Amino acid sequence: MDQTLIILKPDAVQRGLLGSIIARFEAKGLVVVAMKMDTIAHATAAAHYDMHKEKPFFGSLVKFMTSSPVVLMVLKGNHAVDVCRKLIGATAGYKAEPGTIRGDYGMSGANNLIHGSDSNDAAKMEIARFFKPDELIDYQPALLGWVYDISGGKPQ
Repeated sequence: MDQTLIILKPDAVQRGLLGSIIARFEAKGLVVVAMKMDTIAHATAAAHYDMHKEKPFFGSLVKFMTSSPVVLMVLKGNHAVDVCRKLIGATAGYKAEPGTIRGDYGMSGANNLIHGSDSNDAAKMEIARFFKPDELIDYQPALLGWVYDISGGKPQ
C-alpha cells in the first residue's frame, strides 16, 4: 500500500478543523500510520516548499507555515496520494468543488488548510523530512477487509 504525507496547516489548527478533516480520511478507508503536532522550523518549511522559491508567494508561504503549530500525518492506502488529492480539492478554496476539504472549509488561495503529497516520490521525500522511520507504525487494521476486496490475498 502507498503512503502519503498530509499536513494540516496553521489555519486548520487555529480554526479547530482537525477532527473534521481527519475523519474524512478515515471514513474513506485511509489508515493513519503516524501523526504528530509540531511547529515547523523556518529552514524546514523553506526546504519543503523549495520548488516555489522563485515565486512571489514563497516568503509569505514559509512565514504562514511557521506561524502556528501544524499536524503532520502519514496515511496509508491503495493509491493514497491520488485519493488524498481528490479529497483535498483544488488549491484555492473558492475554486474547490463542494464535498472536498478545501471546497467545504476554505475560501482562500493562500490559507488553504492542508498539504498533500503530489506524487509517490514526493511522498517518500516528504515523509522522511518530517518523520523518523521508527515513528511510522505498520499495522493491519481490522477494517481492511471491509474497505478493500482482499479475496485475492492483497487489497484491491
